[in-house]
Amino acid sequence: MTSQPVDRRFVLKTTAALGAAALGGGTLRVAAQATSGAPAGESLKGRLKQSVCRWCYGKMSVDDLCKNAAAMGLKSVELLGESEWSIPEKYGLTCAVANGPTSIARGWNRAAHHDEFVKESERLLPLIKQAGLANMIVFSGNREGLDDREGIKNCVAGLKRIAPLAEQLGVTVVMELLNSKVDHKDYQCDHTAWGVEVVQGVSSPRFKLLYDIYHMQIMEGDVIRTVLDHLPHIAHFHTGGVPGRNEIDETQELQYPAICRAIVEAGFTGYLAQEFIPRRDPMTSLRQATGLCDV
Repeated sequence: MTSQPVDRRFVLKTTAALGAAALGGGTLRVAAQATSGAPAGESLKGRLKQSVCRWCYGKMSVDDLCKNAAAMGLKSVELLGESEWSIPEKYGLTCAVANGPTSIARGWNRAAHHDEFVKESERLLPLIKQAGLANMIVFSGNREGLDDREGIKNCVAGLKRIAPLAEQLGVTVVMELLNSKVDHKDYQCDHTAWGVEVVQGVSSPRFKLLYDIYHMQIMEGDVIRTVLDHLPHIAHFHTGGVPGRNEIDETQELQYPAICRAIVEAGFTGYLAQEFIPRRDPMTSLRQATGLCDV
C-alpha cells in the first residue's frame, strides 16, 4: 500500500442506500442506543478492541467517520495516510494500522523493490512511532509467474532489513492475507500457511500477519481452527461478509460472534477492524457490526 488513504482497493463502492434496513432481534442493542442518542460505547463489553477501515466510507470525511466511530464505542479508524494520522486522536481514537510503503500488487516478493521499500519504511516507521501508532501494513505483491517458494524467500530477505528498526521503535509491521480467487487475482500472500512461513522466516516479534477473515474464508475456510492454530503469528484482524464483502449480518455465511468469541477467549489483545462495503445506511450497518462483534 502506498501512503494514499484510499488506494486500498480497485474500486470504492461506498454509496449509501436510501434508508436503513430494519434491525431485528436483541442482538442490536448498540444500534438502538446509538440512534436514540445514547452513547453506544458505554454499553460495549469491550473485550475485543474494534476499529473501522476508512476506505469503506469514501464519501464521508475522516473527521465524520471518527466522530461516528467514537460514539459507537470503536477505538480506531485505520488505513490512513500520514496526513490523516492525527485526526482520530481528536475524537479519543487511534489509527490502529497506518498505510505502509507497498501496494497490493507491488510488494516485498520482488527483490528489485527492496531498496525502495526499505528507504520508505525507514522514513515512515519513526513517524508512525512519533504519532503513537502501533502497526504499519505491507503486502506481498502479485506473483506474476514468481514461484511461491521464491516469493517467501524474497519477502523474508526484504523484511529482515526493516525488522530491527521496527523492533527498536516498537512498531509492528503486518502483512495482509488477501484472496486471489475473487478480489485480488494473482496476489501471493493468499493462504495462511504461506504468510506464516514468511513470519517464521523474518523471526521478529515486530512482524506478523493481518488475518482478513473475509479473504481467508474465500481461500481456505476453517477460520476458527486456523486462527487458533496460528494466533501467535497474527497481530490484527479484518472482517467482511461472505459472499460479497458486504454487511456481516444474517445475509452471509460467517458467524462473526462465534469467531470473535474464539479470538477473545484465546487471549488476543489486538484490534479487529470492520472492513465491509455497506449496502444500507453505512452507520447503521457499522453499528450492527460493532454489536455483533462485541462478545
